[in-house]
Amino acid sequence: MAFWLEIAAFALKAGLIVAAVGGLIALVLRLNRGDEPAGQELKITCLNTHYDAMQARLNARVLDTKALKAFKKTGKKDAKIRPPTHQAKRIYVLDFDGDIKASAVKRLADMVDGILTIARPAQDEIVVRVASPGGTVTGYGLAAMQLLRFRDAKLALTVCVDQVAASGGYLMACTANRIIAAPFAVVGSIGVVAQVPNLHRLLKKNDIDFEEVTAGEFKRSVSLLGEITPAGREHFREKLDTTHVAFKNFVGKYRPALQLEKVANGDYWYGEEALTLGLVDELMASDDYLFRARNEARIFKISLEEKKSLINQVLEGLGFAFDAAASRLLKRAGPGAL
Repeated sequence: MAFWLEIAAFALKAGLIVAAVGGLIALVLRLNRGDEPAGQELKITCLNTHYDAMQARLNARVLDTKALKAFKKTGKKDAKIRPPTHQAKRIYVLDFDGDIKASAVKRLADMVDGILTIARPAQDEIVVRVASPGGTVTGYGLAAMQLLRFRDAKLALTVCVDQVAASGGYLMACTANRIIAAPFAVVGSIGVVAQVPNLHRLLKKNDIDFEEVTAGEFKRSVSLLGEITPAGREHFREKLDTTHVAFKNFVGKYRPALQLEKVANGDYWYGEEALTLGLVDELMASDDYLFRARNEARIFKISLEEKKSLINQVLEGLGFAFDAAASRLLKRAGPGAL
């Protein structure tokens, strides 16, 4: 009986909250009416603070009072030895999750802009965690050029590959001063591929005419519906070969020690073999690399995230509050209440 009374009380409170919030939402909507889209905002997370907070919480739970006091005393001594925060090396961490169009390149460019306004040449380091199986030549060519802006600014550039940086992904990775890959990360695939389905024979079989009018012999050498001629096919292949040569030259420029005849055949390799071939410089997961650097540098993770409108923030806060209240109620009810 007591449980159902609690349910009724909860429902009454929820109703009052909904009524109150309804008026608040109406007010927010009126204030937001006519506003432009929220856009994106720069989010900066200090990983040193994250590591320190985890350490403090674990020590508070694991150590006894005496050991905890000794640890805090040691920490204060270490803090005095470390260089002042404004003098310490800074590491800026970016993530690039690539799709076939390299859609994240605009976001990458914006983050590069921001970092270049404050990064100190010859002192700070940029770590870019690339995850991409490749995609369009134009998209990944532009992404690679964004990373080269760091090198042009005399900033040390490290690319970390935890899972895959192949084809266009490796085009980006090779711009780095150093490439670090996890032992089973996939790298390489220095090659070019193009797939064009052709329905010409199907149309011909069903007596369907298709006409494509062009000006210029090779304006459309290969098409979806038109007949692919030997001359058109050969011209298309020549274009792929030209792109492949440009890809190899770009990799060779920034990884001059590579034996391109061995690695530029379109194949890919896992970390250990990639290290032997010179495609990467070190085997390590990015999390480990950053964790090891925490005592020598200030580490900042930079990201661009969608701004939340005021109404979304209000609704999200309400959702959290409702979930918390419901959780407390269910705990009181016990395991068999529902």
